[in-house]
This record gives sequence, C-alpha cells and structure tokens, in this order.
Amino acid sequence: MKRYLIFAALFLASMSASAQRFAYVDSQYILNNVPEYAAAQKQLQALTDQWQKDFDARMQNVDKLYKAYQADRVLLTEDMRKKRESDIVQKEKEAKDFQRLKFGPDGDLTKRSTELIKPIQDRVAKAIQATAESENLDMIFDKNSEIIMLYSNPRYDRSNAVVTRMGLKPNDQGRGNTN
Repeated sequence: MKRYLIFAALFLASMSASAQRFAYVDSQYILNNVPEYAAAQKQLQALTDQWQKDFDARMQNVDKLYKAYQADRVLLTEDMRKKRESDIVQKEKEAKDFQRLKFGPDGDLTKRSTELIKPIQDRVAKAIQATAESENLDMIFDKNSEIIMLYSNPRYDRSNAVVTRMGLKPNDQGRGNTN
C-alpha cells in the first residue's frame, strides 16, 4: 500500500511539473519602450555631467594651488608653507567629500536614481505579474538578469505583452518576434 501511495504521489508530482508554463521577458527592451525611462536617464546623465564638471573644477583648483605652492615654496617661511599645505589638503578633502556626497553609494545620484527609476520598475513589475496571471504562466525569467539563458525560443518571449499591458505601443526595432 505504501508503494502505491508513493507511486501515486510521484506520478501526481511529475504531472504537475510537466504542466508548468514558463516565459521570459527582456527587461532592457521593455524599459526602452517606456518614454519616462528615457527621460529619467537623460535627467540622471545631466546631473552626472554637472556634478562631474563641479568636481573636476575643484580638483583643477587644488592642482593650481599645489603648482603655485611648488613655485613659491623656496620663498616661503615654515609657517607660510604649513598654512599653504594645510589649505591645499583642505581643498582636496572638500573636493573628495563633494565627490562622495554626489557619487557615493548613498550619494545624491543614487537617491535621485531611485526616485526616478523605482516607479518605472514598479510599473513594469505589475505589468509582468498581470501578464503572467492572464496567460497562466508559472514563471517569467528576465533575459537580462543573472540567470543564464543559453537558449530561448522566441515564442516564450512576453516582452511585447508587458509593454502593451503598460498601455504602450511596442517598438520592435531589432526584434524578430511579435508577442
């Protein structure tokens, strides 16, 4: 009797495993179809460019102060040398603090990126979930994530379905499928 129950359990498990349905999406393709994503990327790039210019100007100023110090060094008293060295070190520290404040892991760029991109990612996630539910899919993989996808049959690509569910018109540039 135990053998029969084990056999029946294995049979049912194998039947349910074979009934699983999988699909994948290309998250980069989906994001490229979201106009707000392109706008957010442009805004982040503009901030990055401005802050990088500010940092570069600060470092050029430090370099200028150092070169002037090197040229005047022989003419300066010990106290004057120490004061100028201290000023140069302070300016360099301020520049590096600025860089860390803007570009560090908890910096302004990361915060701004989260503010701009997270709502878009949430919208995409909801559309993926709705697509999975409406098509009775058990799993959806992201073709661009850490999961290695060595082969994918285009008939399982649901990227266009997600873009459409978001209320957007898919842009099929460079894509061979029309799901």
